[in-house]
Amino acid sequence: MRCTFAFLFVASVASAQIIPIKTVPLARGDQFLLFPSNNMGMGGVAIALADTLLDPFVNPATGTRLGGSRVFASPSGYSTSQGTGAARALPFAAYVGSGAWFGGLALALQEVDATQPMGSFPPPPCPACAELLVAPNTPLGPPAQSHTNTYSMASLGHVLPAAHVSLGASVGWARLRGVDGVALLYPQSQRVDQSGHTLDLRVGLTKDWTGGRSLDALLLRQGVAIMHDVVYLDQVWDPALQQTIQLARLETNQDRNSTWGLDLRYRRPLATPGWTVGWLLTANRVSNGQVPDYDVMGVARGAGRSTAADIGVGFAKTRGPGTFGIDFILEPIASTTWSVSPTTAVTTLGDTLPAGARTLVNRFHFANAVMRMGVGRAPAAGKVVGFQLGLAVRAVHYTLTQQDLVQGTTQHMTQGWLEWSPTWGLSLRFPELELRYAGRVTNGDGRTGGQVFFAPGVRAPGFFETPGGPVFLTGVHTVTHQVSLSLPLR
Repeated sequence: MRCTFAFLFVASVASAQIIPIKTVPLARGDQFLLFPSNNMGMGGVAIALADTLLDPFVNPATGTRLGGSRVFASPSGYSTSQGTGAARALPFAAYVGSGAWFGGLALALQEVDATQPMGSFPPPPCPACAELLVAPNTPLGPPAQSHTNTYSMASLGHVLPAAHVSLGASVGWARLRGVDGVALLYPQSQRVDQSGHTLDLRVGLTKDWTGGRSLDALLLRQGVAIMHDVVYLDQVWDPALQQTIQLARLETNQDRNSTWGLDLRYRRPLATPGWTVGWLLTANRVSNGQVPDYDVMGVARGAGRSTAADIGVGFAKTRGPGTFGIDFILEPIASTTWSVSPTTAVTTLGDTLPAGARTLVNRFHFANAVMRMGVGRAPAAGKVVGFQLGLAVRAVHYTLTQQDLVQGTTQHMTQGWLEWSPTWGLSLRFPELELRYAGRVTNGDGRTGGQVFFAPGVRAPGFFETPGGPVFLTGVHTVTHQVSLSLPLR
């Protein structure tokens, strides 16, 4: 099967309402975990149990629930085992309320280490690479050891007291020079340089009723535009020298997509004291104007579109300072990508496909499931210390139907894997500030160990195919730490 596998994702600053789409269990780290969370140590439960710290960065209308003006700092970092990836971020945010108005501003700087395959060594010198141009009159220099990303977000909201309604809007912008894991999708490359940005627009609404019932609604539109400059070394026979030499070749891939999203969350207390039930409905529509050509030597670039949904129910129990929460989510996804012919192509049946016609169509159908659960104990009256424990599990299962319009063949494949993340947290509450620590370990994904060639027809677990041969995935785990400081302004 000639496959164009990749893990598809949308780079999002507040990604709770952007449903991830992955077709390969490639570890990508927690690069976009930037802002503080009450519930991260509890597995990230979020349906029946509101996250008062994280929610304002996700739905701007919920900023009124912070209960006053606050300043936040949430330094975070992660590392993937065996030295295959790491990042560090330093975000700052402030939320201010004045009368019926409230708003916030957030800024973050991030350093992402250059992605390394398993057991890799520094790349050998490449004199030919210096002759390549990534921009007019700009030669390609030595590969960077790390990349710097910047993130910003601003929000504004208004409360309608008589209607118990809050309205809010936010705009987020990110300048990206490195997305962890992308370089691994070009397994035959010498280096990959990235540059681009994301623009995130959100409009939110919250409605509270008597008796503890509430509805949160969010409409978002996110655009992503990232360019990948990929350098390959080709083996070329030089008739003058009568030997094989290496020539550098630069390929430019563009990742352009836009996402429309809708998120609805409804919570209400149950008859049993202390229990709350919540329902979740999230829908995403993704249009890929340009899909990167990860298997660049075999298939021309094309486009794609995806439709994804999260349908979930959650329960939470609060008794004094103790809290328990659990979420169950079904995640159906349909995704189609296609390759196009840059020139006219002749099929095996003798038909002629015009330039720009589809030559390879991949149809993915996912039936994923997510479960999150956790327990916590907040600092009680007169106490300083609280704790949290949790677990998050994601089961990915999809079928792929691949239609080759040139060869006139249709093939099918089924794939699946399990990701699980134990979580923990510790909180210290003082009259003048609140300090939190949360961590998690994500298991079930892998990193590539380089290209491995063997006889055609030989199959082995833990790899995906490229035109140059199979690429192995070796299991790794990602350890994430976040420390957040919350300081009231008044």
